[in-house]
Amino acid sequence: MKILMVLTSHDALGNTGKKTGFWLEEFAAPYYVFKDAGVEIVLASPKGGQPPLDPKSSEADAQTDATRRFDADSSAKAQLASTLLLKDAARGDYDAVFYPGGHGPLWDLAEDADSIALIESTLSAGKPVAAVCHAPGVLRHVKSADGKPLVSGKSVTGFTNTEEDAVGLTDVVPFLVEDMLKHNGGQYSKGADWQSYVVEDGLLITGQNPASSEAGAQALLDKLGNR
Repeated sequence: MKILMVLTSHDALGNTGKKTGFWLEEFAAPYYVFKDAGVEIVLASPKGGQPPLDPKSSEADAQTDATRRFDADSSAKAQLASTLLLKDAARGDYDAVFYPGGHGPLWDLAEDADSIALIESTLSAGKPVAAVCHAPGVLRHVKSADGKPLVSGKSVTGFTNTEEDAVGLTDVVPFLVEDMLKHNGGQYSKGADWQSYVVEDGLLITGQNPASSEAGAQALLDKLGNR
């Protein structure tokens, strides 16, 4: 079994002068869910190479068992440092695709033609796609076969407006994930802020926040097992 994990290449937090990128927990927890299940993991990003890490996700209060395991895993670090170019990786054959979040994807992956095509082709092939936290933002321009927004009429979740407000970035991000999903016709629901909450609708799996990353990855594995 082979799963493609797609990470952001964007590192600028709007015009704040601060850095962003992918969120470590949202990469590490799914990575080890997949690895421990014997899955072959392929990593890709729009620019290839080392994707930028959101520095806040390295702070002490953001650490989990998965992030600590990653910090001690030289082979995982080496793999992350050499992600494939998304445009090349997207030509491969995968059983599923997983998108970790962090604020970075709102700027690049949400607008990336290769990412959009990858999601559309994966779903049309009857294979699942999962995205957690801010990563459901990558669905912004993805269309169904009928030309409507992919999320239209689908049950979805993603980083809440109240969570975005809590981190003080409501006026910094290019769009709010919750608002976008609703605007595109998604049947948006959420759990309590910062608590694990995962929604499945057919082949599409979305998670609300960093706490949802492990459960979102497990839901993807479960979906593959039930195909």
